[in-house]
Amino acid sequence: MKLTVMMIAYNHERFIAQALESVLAQRVNFDYEIVVGEDCSTDRTREIIMDFCRRYPDRIVPLLRDRNVGAMRNMMATLAACGGQYLALLDGDDYWTCEDKLQRQVDFLDAHPDYAICCSRVQVVDEMGEGRGGIYPTTAAGLYTIEDLLRADIMATCSVMYRWGSVGVIPSWILEMKMGDWPLHILVARSGKINLLDDVMAVYRMHSGGIWASEPLVNQLREMARMLKALDQHLGFEYTDTIRQTLTGYYCGMADLARQEGNRVQTAKYLAAYLRSGGLKVPGSRRAFASFAGYTLFGSWYEAIRKAKRASRGLKRSDAARGGGSG
Repeated sequence: MKLTVMMIAYNHERFIAQALESVLAQRVNFDYEIVVGEDCSTDRTREIIMDFCRRYPDRIVPLLRDRNVGAMRNMMATLAACGGQYLALLDGDDYWTCEDKLQRQVDFLDAHPDYAICCSRVQVVDEMGEGRGGIYPTTAAGLYTIEDLLRADIMATCSVMYRWGSVGVIPSWILEMKMGDWPLHILVARSGKINLLDDVMAVYRMHSGGIWASEPLVNQLREMARMLKALDQHLGFEYTDTIRQTLTGYYCGMADLARQEGNRVQTAKYLAAYLRSGGLKVPGSRRAFASFAGYTLFGSWYEAIRKAKRASRGLKRSDAARGGGSG
């Protein structure tokens, strides 16, 4: 099999038909299958999937759970059933807008064996009315590496195609996370480069039923930090410096949110994590830290350090004026 399209679905009654139709509309010159992991939905999602299966029995492979296992276990079990040379991802609430998306990505990966991932821009549709719509990502098209991906998740899952099979065994700790796509991107990127196409080829929906999009921002930041720390250990601390820089940004963001809520204890907690991650070594970070520190017990500690340093510099200048104090 040249390509497998992996789709996971749970309570996607409003969306799943459009998702499947956008895959079936693809114009390709190779064989592909659609493996759908349906996680025991409580709405008509399964019924709709089975209707498509009856119409396209040679194209769609349904994996129907006897009970709800949760997004992460459903994803892992569905991944295990994917055997294509290439793997394209599409959640049941998103859809593709470009009919030659798969062909262009397969052609690129065929021609560039040193690349492990090909992705594109997507249109973000914010059904929650929080003003988060637009084109993603906004970074320049072209070459990216695993280090770029460790700094930020620059890939929308619904746009991604992997060179599958090189990732090896997917670590079980991913099951404990609330997000699986970003660590999976990173694990695949260990084996090759990333190409970001300039065109918009998919729609990513943000809606109240979305597991990740509905999480409060502070929870998202906390989960991303937890994932990166687990990933750092899994990668043998090869990219610790890059990961720590990313973590400092998350801890700074969590400290800011805690301060906005008037929670001094939580602000101090996140500032401590910021320091442990080497936040003061990041260019331009000292001013940001000082603004947060003044709000917590860190304020007196930080100001004492600054005064001590100023006093030390003053003594050195005084000693220098007296000939180093060695008279």
